[in-house]
Amino acid sequence: MRPVTVSTDVRQPPEQVYDFLDVMANHELFTRHYLTDWRYSGAPRGVGSCATVTAVLGGRKTDVVVEVVEAEAPRRIVERNTGVDGRRRGRGVYVVEPLPGGGSRVSFTYSWLAAPLADRLMAPLVRTVMRRANRQAMRLLAAELAGRAAPAES
Repeated sequence: MRPVTVSTDVRQPPEQVYDFLDVMANHELFTRHYLTDWRYSGAPRGVGSCATVTAVLGGRKTDVVVEVVEAEAPRRIVERNTGVDGRRRGRGVYVVEPLPGGGSRVSFTYSWLAAPLADRLMAPLVRTVMRRANRQAMRLLAAELAGRAAPAES
């Protein structure tokens, strides 16, 4: 299945955005519309931070383990996602890039590494549902960051 990418622009510099995204518990704040019942394990931030969540998408519920497997401050965070008893495996990548006039562009790409037959047969619908959920997550991320301390004005 082809990956799904969404993005948003925010006023905060890349370092501030990365510091927020680096904390696994902060992801609950902008994904709670489709990821619920967060249970944390591992480190609170960085490689090894982990959460088991219940994904509620397309009328279905499934537990998913999300673990940070790579981190390159202040630019990139890579997550491994495993669900459906290992039959659904994915990779989520956050990329934070500086914008020319200040602020940052935050992009999130979800790629399926393995998917159950039903997901593959309904790939266009699955991708649409995932894109919609992740677009909403980017809007909520932008709102969450905007509600935090504004960047220092020069």
